[in-house]
Amino acid sequence: MGKPAVMNDTLPSRILGSTGLEVSTLGLGTVKFGRNSGVKYPNQFDLPDDEQIRQLLAQASDHGMNLLDTAPAYGSSEERLGSLLNNRKHWVICSKTGEEFTSGESYFDFSAQHTRASVERSLRRLQTDYLDIVLVHSDGNDLNVINESDCLETLARLKETGHIRSYGFSGKTVAGGLRALELSDIVMVTLNTSYQEEIPVIEHARALNKGVLIKKAFASGHAVLKGQPSQTVQQNLRAVLEQPGVSSAICGTINPQHLEENIAAAIQIG
Repeated sequence: MGKPAVMNDTLPSRILGSTGLEVSTLGLGTVKFGRNSGVKYPNQFDLPDDEQIRQLLAQASDHGMNLLDTAPAYGSSEERLGSLLNNRKHWVICSKTGEEFTSGESYFDFSAQHTRASVERSLRRLQTDYLDIVLVHSDGNDLNVINESDCLETLARLKETGHIRSYGFSGKTVAGGLRALELSDIVMVTLNTSYQEEIPVIEHARALNKGVLIKKAFASGHAVLKGQPSQTVQQNLRAVLEQPGVSSAICGTINPQHLEENIAAAIQIG
């Protein structure tokens, strides 16, 4: 008798548009590493300690996950990652600019001066000399942000100088996503079983060979509260990862069991 088949426990990866970056089909969102106020998750939570984060990062890395999503608006997330990450070259780090979070409140600044200062601060906080991806963190007025500010142009200059490897837009509207595709490398859009309005952006990105990252694959955790959690995870990730043009879904968690379930589902989807 032959040996029993061994199930692969490594996440598949995909190329992110024309950036040349290879990303795991599941990325780790790190809001909960640094911020637990003013968030839209269904349950309250305490911030993890350093050892919990180290173990979570090791767990993710062991399964081939290489994409981390952070932002200045995620409280202390960038600083904590900077001090806790091992093997910088393993990770594709995505941060953002535009939204700030201080004293429990968010505010937005899309000026060239702020954009440059924000990226430079992220480099210091993350203790790295380059960022793989920087996205504009939109306030929802996508077309106004793109057309009336020079945030994307500033990111283009920072790409030319090597501070960032690619840039794009995390928006909230179809019109904004389509416009951002004309001017940048990547879009981050919302997609889950109950929200599919931005599929035209994904389809256009695919036609242009631009990168697509997905946020809110589980509707900020609300989708998993319905039905059987493992089945719901599988259904939502399948709806996302089987959409042509999608490279990776960003899913945030600080629960090792949830991370394991998300990874298992993504591996099964392929």
